[in-house]
Amino acid sequence: MGRPLRIEYPGALYHVTSRGNEKRDIFLEDSDRKRFLGLLEDYHDRFEVIVHCFVLMSNHYHLTFETPQGNLLKVMHGINSSYTGYFNRKYGRVGHLFQGRYRGVLVDKDSYLLELTRYVHLNPVRAKVVERPEEYAWSSYGGYIWKRKRMGWMEYGWILSQFGTDETAAAKMYRKFVESGMEKPEDSPLADVVGQVVLGGEEILGKVKRLLRGKEIGQEVVERRRFRDAPRAEEIISLVATVLGMDKAMITGRGRRGNQGRELALYLVKRYSGLSNGEIGSLFGGIQSSGVTKASGRVEEKMERDARIRGLMGAIMSRIKA
Repeated sequence: MGRPLRIEYPGALYHVTSRGNEKRDIFLEDSDRKRFLGLLEDYHDRFEVIVHCFVLMSNHYHLTFETPQGNLLKVMHGINSSYTGYFNRKYGRVGHLFQGRYRGVLVDKDSYLLELTRYVHLNPVRAKVVERPEEYAWSSYGGYIWKRKRMGWMEYGWILSQFGTDETAAAKMYRKFVESGMEKPEDSPLADVVGQVVLGGEEILGKVKRLLRGKEIGQEVVERRRFRDAPRAEEIISLVATVLGMDKAMITGRGRRGNQGRELALYLVKRYSGLSNGEIGSLFGGIQSSGVTKASGRVEEKMERDARIRGLMGAIMSRIKA
């Protein structure tokens, strides 16, 4: 069987599953799950990813999220590779952590999102890890039924709005909806997936066919994204130059080590612009892709050690997101 297609466009909704290599555990301690949730929060912040639900099981996870920027591949590569690096460093291992490529299914939001959240939240019950979904700490379910459990980066509003405008009443009705799934045999909405990649009716299937014919993808995905990314990188560089009182040429031109403005700007462009490492390298005077990754890593290390740099970075980042 060939690899399933990766269909990307701004505003697409996906259900993503990724399993441990050879079905091995990918979360050994609670701190591992916290680190993974930290990555989700980070990608929500960086790329505006809208997370509707998640569950972190011992050897796999389920995520359902939207990508306003049409960047599924970038988001999933970043999350899985970052977590693999963390896991391998922590446990002294090398090699792949996840079993092949993640499974990413394009979802019709109106027809399937509500049912998918129930499926995700009942995973620990189906696996006989807990008797009731609210007993499992590592899913988004608690935030849906208890306000005190909510995470600031999670999106609860769309699902709860399907049960009315009164938030408290909607949470109770959603709880009943999820619990009703415990009373019947498992019926996965993913059984309706078409061609390994699409879960939805004729409308979304038609859109996918048009995208694959190339009639919309050039305008909606490729061109619009390119027109958006380059100016944003320039804006970030200009902002760093303004904050540090530097000339832009000092930031983008090659120079000696210790050029703080150059380091910070490169890190922020990599974090926020959506450009590839190759594109970033060209922007900063011809750095190789591997050099971009290493330079960005050095900035992260400095931020961990130096409160002054963290504060400076925080001030610049707040202006980028303003």
